[in-house]
Amino acid sequence: MHPILIKAGPLTIASYGFLFAFGVLLGVLLCFRLAKKEGIDLKIFTDFVFYVMLLSLLGAKLWLLITNLGYYLKFPGEIKYLLTSGGTFYGGLIFGAVFAVWFIRRHKLSFRQLGDIAAPALALGHFFGRLGCFAAGCCWGREAAHFPLAVTFTNLKANSLTGVPLYIPLYPTQLFEAALNLGNFIFLMALYKKRKFKGQVIAVYMLNYSVIRFVVEYFRGDSDRGYVFGGMEDPLASLSLPQLVSVVGVITALALLKGFKKKGEKETHVQG
Repeated sequence: MHPILIKAGPLTIASYGFLFAFGVLLGVLLCFRLAKKEGIDLKIFTDFVFYVMLLSLLGAKLWLLITNLGYYLKFPGEIKYLLTSGGTFYGGLIFGAVFAVWFIRRHKLSFRQLGDIAAPALALGHFFGRLGCFAAGCCWGREAAHFPLAVTFTNLKANSLTGVPLYIPLYPTQLFEAALNLGNFIFLMALYKKRKFKGQVIAVYMLNYSVIRFVVEYFRGDSDRGYVFGGMEDPLASLSLPQLVSVVGVITALALLKGFKKKGEKETHVQG
């Protein structure tokens, strides 16, 4: 665990920030490559990518604030750390998606087409983001004394920044999710090349990630996610807010798959 990647005088580059930015860069480059291949106006696409990224970043921070409102009301001085926090992925995804729907309708673009372009990039960027989480020490797992792949954090700086427990074996939830997101990216790229209808890739992304997040949540040990019922004491008998969103995500993804498939079949019939 190395929360600080480079420190030279006044220059400090955090590992999380570097990996997050690198993942975003690769994701954006991939999006532009696919958009150009599909003949999309790159000027409009540039605006789309820029504002989706901006709204997603703001949404990630706002979601973290809302889901931990009690904590921030009790310790208002901690709100300033939201500026340096990456926020929550689901918050960014929801805010970004809402804006994307508005932008696509305004410019009469295809949600299904842009969604298919964005899906693999989201999974790739999330892979690097979770590596950044591991380096920073955030989003840590529950205690796992008998788990052979447990990790033990020892960095005092990470503890002061994120509160990660030190010298205690924990489930490497960041690496779990990173590996699953990488697998999701590879699968989505293969699916993109062989998709049977527009919208299939983005719907499958939503389905896959919702399942990934729901399962990984059972192993998370940080308490920054909020609970619908239950709590950290008995995670198997509890439901966290991200898990609730995941359930909604699975239902939505299945509905989209069905709807997009029917729309694709109609388009094929008209063309034929």
